[in-house]
Amino acid sequence: MAAFVPLAEALGSYLHDGDSVAFEGFTHLIPHAAAHEAIRQGRRDLTLIRMTPDIIYDQMIGMGCARKLVFSYAGNPGVGLLRRLRDAVEKDWPRAIEIEEHSHAAMANAYEAGAAGLPSAFFRGYRGVELATVNPNIKSVTCPFTGEELAAVPAVRPDVAIIHAQRADRRGNVLVEGIVGVQKEAVLAAGRAVVTVEEVVDDVTDVHPNACVLPHWTITAICEVPGGAHPSYAHGYYDRDNAAYLEWDGISADREEFQTWMERHVLGATPDVFAGRVAHLRRRAA
Repeated sequence: MAAFVPLAEALGSYLHDGDSVAFEGFTHLIPHAAAHEAIRQGRRDLTLIRMTPDIIYDQMIGMGCARKLVFSYAGNPGVGLLRRLRDAVEKDWPRAIEIEEHSHAAMANAYEAGAAGLPSAFFRGYRGVELATVNPNIKSVTCPFTGEELAAVPAVRPDVAIIHAQRADRRGNVLVEGIVGVQKEAVLAAGRAVVTVEEVVDDVTDVHPNACVLPHWTITAICEVPGGAHPSYAHGYYDRDNAAYLEWDGISADREEFQTWMERHVLGATPDVFAGRVAHLRRRAA
């Protein structure tokens, strides 16, 4: 059964230097609070995995947490570049970073293969494109039944998966509502899974049909962190903070301004900060 623990304890126990880790979320439910805690704990040499790296990976890369990035799209959604990622790739600041780029289809299939315990994923894709020339983990195989040439990529099986969700019940079952990306597959593929939630409730059985319930036996630790997805949104709880994404473009453009912002808003943040954020977000959503 999943353990209910504070966020700092969960990451201190289950995320280690050198781990491969997927902080997954798609459009909403992006686990910002968990990523910030990893930064505060000074994690290093991580392989960061995600279909759509956005500003949390920009922040982790800029703070020197990452050794490698495995991804299929990287950007500040609706705004533009990830400037800290670009600085690391082009100028090795604050350290050199290795990148392994895939298509969305490849990443989704690789997560599904990992969740199924398979070593690799096979799918129709990468026809007529040159990504395989810069990514040696893109191969081709011939189907033994049809003779068709298919793309093949390694399964994604992270040491740790970290996601944010709306609710968990007291038995440790977790409810994900709204847009569901690959959070389920990431949890099932991972060796350990940490979930931050908006709240813990008595049960999660009365839900909308477009929802996913992760059973308690798939999860290592649950942390109650209201506002833990901000500035992304949590369906049914608060809206996306669009201004924060726009502001990040300017903050991340300058190394010194970036470091100053991180010192103030991440390294110096306390649980009270998240409590204040969620109170503001819920008032605005109402």
